[in-house]
Amino acid sequence: MQRSFQYGDIIIKFDLSYSRRKSISISVEAPGKVSVVAPMGLSEYETINIVKSKARWIIQKLYEVRDVKTVPINKDFVNGESFLYLGRNYSLQLKVDTTLKKPVVKLYQGKFMVNTPTRDEEAIKKAMESWYRSKAREQIEKRLKFYQPKVGVKPARVMIKDQKKRWGSCSSKGNLNFNWRSVMAPSPVLDYIIVHELCHLVHLNHSREFWNLVSAILPDYGNRKDWLRKNGVRLKL
Repeated sequence: MQRSFQYGDIIIKFDLSYSRRKSISISVEAPGKVSVVAPMGLSEYETINIVKSKARWIIQKLYEVRDVKTVPINKDFVNGESFLYLGRNYSLQLKVDTTLKKPVVKLYQGKFMVNTPTRDEEAIKKAMESWYRSKAREQIEKRLKFYQPKVGVKPARVMIKDQKKRWGSCSSKGNLNFNWRSVMAPSPVLDYIIVHELCHLVHLNHSREFWNLVSAILPDYGNRKDWLRKNGVRLKL
């Protein structure tokens, strides 16, 4: 259901739903969609008041996503189609081999070479995703080892996940989760995602102290963050 409230001269509309979660969640996505998920049992009045208290943050996020590219990218998984890996485009080259049980993916001579028993789109997509997940773990673990001494922390556990709305997350138990699609981004942007989550092991918030720590490790983090904001929609299969 959609609800709204007025903040100064601005009317903020948001989609409201309820779940078994323990705290309220507010997200802002391009092209200006605000979604709120509240705990079951929290009254609508209380929910709207909490959302109102975050009005300045919501307006700031709406401003940030105003120029984010939102044109959907639909892949057909055919010869010549391009796919991103560490910020570079590589063309897809399919080779049908009926002796195989499933598609096999490798990056070779500037191309995604896929030997496959079928041209079925879903089968090829699944194989590509598996390849990206493997590379994401490889690259992220390598860069974590580089940045851990700089931040002075080490995660308890690292997971590569299919996160729909986040590039990474940090739990109160010290576990770090990373979106497998993040390995499609340029290396400096991937580093920003990694450092961002490592710094959450020190400050589990987005306080001034948190951003000061990020800046101490990556002085140009703003440029990397901005690239992700504008181009993140391109990082998908």
